Amino acid sequence: MQCVNTFKTSRLVLGFLALSTVFLQAQNTSPTVDSGNTAWVLTATALVLFMTMPGLALFYGGLVRGRNVLSVMAQCGGIACMASLLWVAVGYSLAFKGDGGWIGNLNALFLKGVTVDSVAAGTQLPEVLFVMFQMTFAIITPCLYIGAVVERMKFGALMLFSALWLLAVYFPVTHWVWGGGWLQDMGVKDLAGGIVVHATAGITALILAMMLGKRRGFPEHPHPPHQPGMVYIGAAMLWVGWFGFNGGSQLAANGPAGMTVLVTHLSACAAGLVWCLLERLRNGKAGLIGMVTGLVAGLATITPASGDVGPLGAIVIGSLSAVVCYFSVSLIREKLHIDDSLDVFAVHGVGGILGTVLLAFFGQPSLGGLGHVKSVGTQLGIQLTGLGVTILWSAVATVALVFIVRAILGLRVSEEQEAEGLDRSEHGENAYPMES
Repeated sequence: MQCVNTFKTSRLVLGFLALSTVFLQAQNTSPTVDSGNTAWVLTATALVLFMTMPGLALFYGGLVRGRNVLSVMAQCGGIACMASLLWVAVGYSLAFKGDGGWIGNLNALFLKGVTVDSVAAGTQLPEVLFVMFQMTFAIITPCLYIGAVVERMKFGALMLFSALWLLAVYFPVTHWVWGGGWLQDMGVKDLAGGIVVHATAGITALILAMMLGKRRGFPEHPHPPHQPGMVYIGAAMLWVGWFGFNGGSQLAANGPAGMTVLVTHLSACAAGLVWCLLERLRNGKAGLIGMVTGLVAGLATITPASGDVGPLGAIVIGSLSAVVCYFSVSLIREKLHIDDSLDVFAVHGVGGILGTVLLAFFGQPSLGGLGHVKSVGTQLGIQLTGLGVTILWSAVATVALVFIVRAILGLRVSEEQEAEGLDRSEHGENAYPMES
């Protein structure tokens, strides 16, 4: 009898322990930080900042004339500093807080409530790291359209325009697509910024170039790059940094991140070679500038699709991007005579738009995709809706902001300052002892 009682007591104790374990597990359902994911996104954050400082600064700096190289670097650096502070002050809250369809809320002004223990929603990352990773995107996006206005726009005007542009365009569109807004709810696919980054900056670049006007002597007199070697170095930094740009956007160290890095690389390789082939067929020579322009086009085009396509799709997308962007450059520069000085719209804008559309096709399993998309027709309609609204909003906002900044500060430097070069006239410095 005593053994029976002991057995019953043991069962009661074991049952109590089991219930206690279940209860404790239920109480410990708060999201946790994964150290591997955190380490990867820390690295990716540094890589994306590396794209702007120094990658884009060197890439653009080598493409302009020697008297303007420092002005481009100053513009990249100035926007990086301004965008970082604005992102912490209000941008992160507007983009990623709240459940509104069109814009977030102001609950996280100056990162109120974001602590070292906070975990970013839907991730296993510290929220402070997620804030920093997304900040690097807010930095590089307005820096892209610098290439459309080099050698003639006032530094102060560009800084004011960019601050207003982040508030009016980048923060809202980020919320629409990545922050729980209406386009994300609709099912828009854009892993790393075909819409959020490249479409917004590309359309803005085109309109800025048209409203600002051409450089002196364009298109009759060429404005050749002063240092192709610098262009190559900058492009190489962009290429490496893009692994963090796209791969880091998976927000985890896993197989999908690895596939994203692979397809990013393959698209760049295909685009660079196809661009060389086009130049060879048209001009008889394959230039270094053309090669790196092609690979940047491939990187921009694969960006929105890099989480949904496989290796074969990436190679096709990269090849198509070189063809479409190559002839877009010719159309805008040679036919329309729009002085988008460093081909921002033709490469980044057209590339981002093209990749956003193509993912509806190459995301399909039948074409080697990963199967994360809806049927071709349905996904294509969603993608086109996201693009259409974003392009329209970016265009309208850019026109309005140009008028505002022109009324406050003016946009262009004087003819004398332009002839002297912005390095000296705007910043009081020379890049080289003997100006080229």
